[in-house]
Amino acid sequence: MRSIVGLGNPGKRYDFTRHNVGFQILDLFTKKNKIKFKASKGDYFYSEGSLKSSDFFLIKPLTYMNLSGVAVLDFVSEYSIDLEDLLIVYDDVNLQPGQIRLRKSGSDGGHNGIKSIIYHLQNDSFPRLRFGIGSEFEKGDMAEFVLAKFSSNEMRLVEESMEFTVELIEQFIAGGYKSMLDHFSKQLKDKNNTENLNIADN
Repeated sequence: MRSIVGLGNPGKRYDFTRHNVGFQILDLFTKKNKIKFKASKGDYFYSEGSLKSSDFFLIKPLTYMNLSGVAVLDFVSEYSIDLEDLLIVYDDVNLQPGQIRLRKSGSDGGHNGIKSIIYHLQNDSFPRLRFGIGSEFEKGDMAEFVLAKFSSNEMRLVEESMEFTVELIEQFIAGGYKSMLDHFSKQLKDKNNTENLNIADN
């Protein structure tokens, strides 16, 4: 069962903020595929469906970003999810708005949500998709920056990349990490359509 976790903070005050791109991408996916999120017995909302004969789960933790691992561990344990079938989608200040990078495993890179997931799973071998939100903030102002919304100038790039991210998620559901990676690599060959996309496979 392939599963995709989008990271973010629950509550209307955080809607459409940079730190919530993981939630926004999953919302875009559900809209495209005409499914809805619902409450679970645990600390997360979930949605489920089937794509190209592959069943999937979508997860939005309700534990707030810094405790994302609590909800992820709860879900993974309840459904016996293999970590290679678990894709985490989240924001990254080290990438420009709309830039995307894929990784099959690795450290938390300074992201508190990923840090929490690695801590609770006691494992860092799970695929992740990093979505750039930019870093135009003064020293000490990162917390305020990530909880702000994208500028109107950034939104064109962000929206285009979110749509492409939904395609990548569909590839992950259908064929796993390799299928997602192959789809990304194929798109990179067309420089006119992928000027804003980057990839790191490790």
